[in-house]
Amino acid sequence: MTVIKLTNTKTRKKEVFAPIDADNVRMYVCGPTVYDRAHIGNARPVIVFDVLYRLLRHVYGPDHVTYVRNFTDVDDKINARAEASGRSIREITDETTQWYLDDMRAVGALDPNEMPRATEYIPQMIAMIETLIAKDHAYSDGAGHVLFSVNSYEKYGALSGRSVDDMIAGSRVEVADNKRDPMDFVLWKPSSDDQPGWDSPWGRGRPGWHIECSAMSYELLGENFDIHGGGNDLMFPHHENEIAQSCCAHGHEHDGGGFANYWLHNEMLQVEGKKMSKSLGNFFTVRDLLDGHDGMPGVPGEVIRFVFLSTHYRKPMDWTAEKAEQAKATLTKWKELTALLYDDVARSVSKDEVPEAIVAAVADDLNTSLAISAMHKLAKEAKDDEAARIQLAASMEFLGFDWTQRWTHTFGNSIESILDEHDLSSLEAKLSSLRAIAMETKDFAPVDALKTALLSAGVEVRMSKTGVELEPGPNFDPSKLEGLL
Repeated sequence: MTVIKLTNTKTRKKEVFAPIDADNVRMYVCGPTVYDRAHIGNARPVIVFDVLYRLLRHVYGPDHVTYVRNFTDVDDKINARAEASGRSIREITDETTQWYLDDMRAVGALDPNEMPRATEYIPQMIAMIETLIAKDHAYSDGAGHVLFSVNSYEKYGALSGRSVDDMIAGSRVEVADNKRDPMDFVLWKPSSDDQPGWDSPWGRGRPGWHIECSAMSYELLGENFDIHGGGNDLMFPHHENEIAQSCCAHGHEHDGGGFANYWLHNEMLQVEGKKMSKSLGNFFTVRDLLDGHDGMPGVPGEVIRFVFLSTHYRKPMDWTAEKAEQAKATLTKWKELTALLYDDVARSVSKDEVPEAIVAAVADDLNTSLAISAMHKLAKEAKDDEAARIQLAASMEFLGFDWTQRWTHTFGNSIESILDEHDLSSLEAKLSSLRAIAMETKDFAPVDALKTALLSAGVEVRMSKTGVELEPGPNFDPSKLEGLL
């Protein structure tokens, strides 16, 4: 069986993944607060953990993996949106939940097995809060608030590794006047007549943010499950508070055990080298990219996915128009190649045809960039080899790309016709020869001159220890290749 290794935030080490029960591998990922369209940063954890979901299904079987991703549909932002628009909260959350699902499906994400809405689990949240009070881990202020007592959990801060001062400074929890400690956070808060609320032992109110995921993960995955994921912006306070609540509710306040065994966090996203911000004019929703915005044409969802997967999930990712064009050209070429499969052969493509090198790359802490590099080499072989085309199709499916669907978009000349008319193998041979000579003479000027000319012609040049690879890029201009041989 494939060995999966994951970087566990909990231990700060890359570890071999060993599920609690190989017949029921369980993963929970924090989902959106549904009050508006998802921006492109919201899509990164969805795509990252979709790849992990696909890997787990590949290794353990689709029927042996349970993936839960929640919807927060009770929140002050939702209340404010309802008040400003004059629409009902349910109407807004139903609409925005469907928007989210449509957009995430468009970028190739599979639906999780369970997608609970917070409002469907209020009784379970109340029951967990009652347990925490009974065990002296939480207290009521007598005015409708219930707060978690952070001092009652000695391992608080272990996940994020933050000091108490840092945690207080970065806290996003709602402040109550009568906290016993500045770090205590809200489990339940009172609701006014015009706010959503539920009856509870502490009066009519609604849950705090953090208790939602603790209650829903317990109900759907149990006291102890395998993987919990999300963006690293959730590490504190949300995930830190989830751990404290869950461990204390289920008797692990001293050993820190239970709850999730592996914690994964993806890094954040930038746009054209800058932090995404409305004030900078670089704030885009997923739908903006899909449909087009500010005079820019729409971007296929698979292109968004490809750009995201080209950067390792634990590194900051930069969305650029250039990367989108490069991804578009690569996927167009791959789809042209897999379209050459005969119907009977295409129907037989299965997970068994995914090359071990590509599975191993993804299994090594979701190294999708390495997997894509291997697929570039596979695509080169697939020009003349049907077996390689089958492997390419299976690999695309494994990473969430639809190899069966050729784009109807017009992205310039057909990549296949470009390859037919302008075989780059002779130029590869020339560059390889010049490189070999340069290694002996230490004169790399001829190599640099040819490489510069190729780049000027829109050719992507990849040079490694194993050799030289040339690929037509999105701005490929074959006329500029004349005279290079």
